[in-house]
Amino acid sequence: MFENIDLSLVNWSRGQFALTAIYHWIFVPLTLGLSFIVAIFETLYVRTGLEEWKRITKFWMTLFGINFAIGVATGIILEFEFGTNWSNYSWFVGDIFGAPLAIEGIMAFFLESTFIAVMFFGWNKISKKFHLISTWLVAFGSNLSALWILVANAWMQKPVGMHFNPDTARNEMLNFWEVFLSPVAVTKFLHTITSGYVLAALFVIGISSWYLLKNRETLLAKRSILVAAVFGLVSSLMLIYTGDGSARQVAEAQPMKFAAFEGLYDGKAGAGLVAFGVMADAKEDTGSRDIKEFLVKIEFPNILSYMAFGDFQAFVPGINDLTDGNPGQGLIAVAEKIDRGKFARESLARLKTARDDGDTATYNQLQERFNSAEFKDNYFRYFGYGFLNDPESVIPNVPMAFYSFHIMVFLGFYFVILLALVLFYLFKNTLQDKKFLLRLSIFTIPLAYLASQSGWVLAETGRQPWVIQDLLPAVAAVSHINASSVQMTFFLFAVLFTALLIAELSIMFKQIKIGPK
Repeated sequence: MFENIDLSLVNWSRGQFALTAIYHWIFVPLTLGLSFIVAIFETLYVRTGLEEWKRITKFWMTLFGINFAIGVATGIILEFEFGTNWSNYSWFVGDIFGAPLAIEGIMAFFLESTFIAVMFFGWNKISKKFHLISTWLVAFGSNLSALWILVANAWMQKPVGMHFNPDTARNEMLNFWEVFLSPVAVTKFLHTITSGYVLAALFVIGISSWYLLKNRETLLAKRSILVAAVFGLVSSLMLIYTGDGSARQVAEAQPMKFAAFEGLYDGKAGAGLVAFGVMADAKEDTGSRDIKEFLVKIEFPNILSYMAFGDFQAFVPGINDLTDGNPGQGLIAVAEKIDRGKFARESLARLKTARDDGDTATYNQLQERFNSAEFKDNYFRYFGYGFLNDPESVIPNVPMAFYSFHIMVFLGFYFVILLALVLFYLFKNTLQDKKFLLRLSIFTIPLAYLASQSGWVLAETGRQPWVIQDLLPAVAAVSHINASSVQMTFFLFAVLFTALLIAELSIMFKQIKIGPK
């Protein structure tokens, strides 16, 4: 039945989910980082007793609240889409994917929603220490929400801790801790939250810089910059460290994504890292494959091999190796994987028929096949390929992966330099005189959002066509609904989310202009 799926339905469903996720991620990273920055401000207020720290806390808490409220609205819609647009996916792995989302709702969101009211409305009604505890619990709650969602997403990138039940044709969780503590999940969580911390720090610094340029709220601005710059610089170094670890995991679990974000078509030992490049269509005829080439590039020799495998001379497979196969490197062609995946699907269909017909001998034989290590390693691991017909479909959008990766990396290093400069001039007490640096700090706020979005564009588009790596492609994961209904809700959400974003920016700008009370 999947062979006859409406491809426009798949594309509109992907587009709607991407739209919702992109808008939702505008609000999430600021919530993750600003919640901790606000908690640090309030801690300084409680420890010092200075009313100025209370003013600083309440000002940034107001901006946090504006952002938090609108972020919740987009997040709720995002989770509903798993049931409306991706019901086959939810059915196929709901036992695994649903667990962290349920924990997120029960534990993390409950923690946030309970104590956020105390945080905003408990001033002068409860003790300073209990109010401070409430603020820290909101910060931990918001980051705990991110943890469980990222655990679920990491499992989609590299499924672990599960087994396939041929009787129900569903994947079932075997080991919760293996899912929760997967190296991919740990790295993805740390990398994602630290990116939010850096964004929030740059947000605070940018707005504070505006106050310094306007010669308003100088004390608030300098103290806010001090806390945010230290918090942001430490986070940015952690961000680079976890990014390096994440790249090695991608090279191991998602080699096609790794090759795509470097524009590497032909694998080689001692592969170089492209620091800068401009891609265009290949000048020579490459047949059916859409191959890109570099018009110009700056490359560091051997660095890509080291990034991937910790060895400067390691072989890094390219897109052509991964698609056409490379026996010398132990790489199977996608066409062969498709055949093995189809065999796994046919075996599953035969098992269902044997069970329904009461053919016990055939049923038991096929059950043994599904439970054998040989079948799992050589056939079921390619189950998702059985839904594909064209080997070229496993190649993601290479320019999108390449540019999103390099934008993210370039901006990440730029943020480290900017944060270090801000701290340096702040300690020299000359920051207010550095007009260019202050203006640059304001301009960096949208760049922080661009870097954050680029990371998610790479993570999600770079693994296409997979919803679950190697197990379920998007074409098999969508709900069987009319494409026009998805199209209609796409434009409805686009208008709604844009209106919410405009409303948030309008309220935020107004509050910033008013300043702290």
